[in-house]
Amino acid sequence: MRISKLFMIILAVPLALAVPAQAETDARHITVTGEGQVAATPDMAQISLGVTTEAESAAAALAANSEEMARVLAFLKAEGLEDRDLQTTGLSLYPLYEDGERAGRRAPQIVGFTASNSLTIRVRALDRLGGLLDAVVGEGANTLNGLSFGLQDPADQLDEARRRAVADARRRAEILATAAGVTLGPVVSMTEQSGYPMPMAMEASFAKAAPVPVAAGEMTVTANVTMIFAIGE
Repeated sequence: MRISKLFMIILAVPLALAVPAQAETDARHITVTGEGQVAATPDMAQISLGVTTEAESAAAALAANSEEMARVLAFLKAEGLEDRDLQTTGLSLYPLYEDGERAGRRAPQIVGFTASNSLTIRVRALDRLGGLLDAVVGEGANTLNGLSFGLQDPADQLDEARRRAVADARRRAEILATAAGVTLGPVVSMTEQSGYPMPMAMEASFAKAAPVPVAAGEMTVTANVTMIFAIGE
């Protein structure tokens, strides 16, 4: 029994000594995060618009809304937009109340109903965007919830942003190594954070006399990468 315990103690000593040595080796690294950005010209737009209607009854409000939205959808399809570029993103029906105190009553009364239907559309021909926005208002759309620009296929821009992110991370690591008086070693690991095009919002106001003015401008495609470099001997 004494021999067995002695053997276990002797065996544990080298292991205990090896742990700090391994930890010290693992700690000899530099971790940096690099960012790469690429400016790109948008080639598509995403619009969130809708139809809002009011009526005395819930059924009448919903029926009127459905009729108006059906006309908007028919117009958009006639303009060449595909089914894949049209998506219903919201449908609501809620009561309208009259102020009870103003009407001489304590409790508010329901005086009507509002129905809303939201539609998100993608426009792949930006030269038609202004005229399309103006025309769709005449077909019944009376709410504009937002507009942003994007890229149909950002793969090339993302790849270039990734290359720039790696170069930026290496540059940062070299600066840190030089400042610390050490030599930068090989890459130990590398992790990419999701790169994505940053949407660009647009200001717009519906006009009856002329197409809605639009300006696509530029957008930024960004990639981030975290790299761990060993510290050379």
